Amino acid sequence: MSKTITIDGQVVPFEDGQTIMDAATAAGVYIPHLCHHPEYTPHGSCKLCTVKVNGRNCSACTFPALEGQEVLNDTPDLNADRQKITQMLFVEGNHFCPSCEKTGNCQLQGLAYHLNMLDNHFPHFYATRQVDASHPEVMIDHNRCIFCTLCVRASHETDGKDVFGISGRGLNKHLIINSPSGELKDTDISIDDAAVHICPTGAILIKRTGYQIPIGQRIYDHQQIDQVSLAREHHQDEQ
Repeated sequence: MSKTITIDGQVVPFEDGQTIMDAATAAGVYIPHLCHHPEYTPHGSCKLCTVKVNGRNCSACTFPALEGQEVLNDTPDLNADRQKITQMLFVEGNHFCPSCEKTGNCQLQGLAYHLNMLDNHFPHFYATRQVDASHPEVMIDHNRCIFCTLCVRASHETDGKDVFGISGRGLNKHLIINSPSGELKDTDISIDDAAVHICPTGAILIKRTGYQIPIGQRIYDHQQIDQVSLAREHHQDEQ
């Protein structure tokens, strides 16, 4: 007999070792997230997947599913908190969608639409961060980094290279390049690396490929992020 939890009143089965996010995704229940990816070790950094488990706030991507849990996910209060977190992510970096090549393919932007975020609410920080275009094929716009650590985990767990890292705390937190110069050109990163393609924003871009897919024909121009996310994760589970 399978074990179950309930998510917003829906009975959801789970297997030992699965997180709430794992169980929800398998059952076709979308929990908003940015730092989560089914191929990598859960990190719990963005807090967008926060749910209430038996009255307690927990990160769905790291918290294990246990028999008898009553989980609240799609509630006005939780979605309001998620919207505020997303607004803070927009203003903490320099995220200006109309001028960004990633628009339409950006998970941060897609999540903002999903959460009905109509404005930034908070004043922009206008952070001063460098653009590293030193590598012949890959560039990094540190202005758009949201510190999800997906590139860090992908580089370590898939590419076996440890090109990226996170340093500092609070306003001093930043993505670092693990090379003597601190520049991308002095790493062994390759255009085919998983870390190059995993970024949920426009922080890591491949050079000379901008706007090959026209605006209006991109992923989130046609589908909501919940549909894309669930379909993508189910496809990866089947592989």
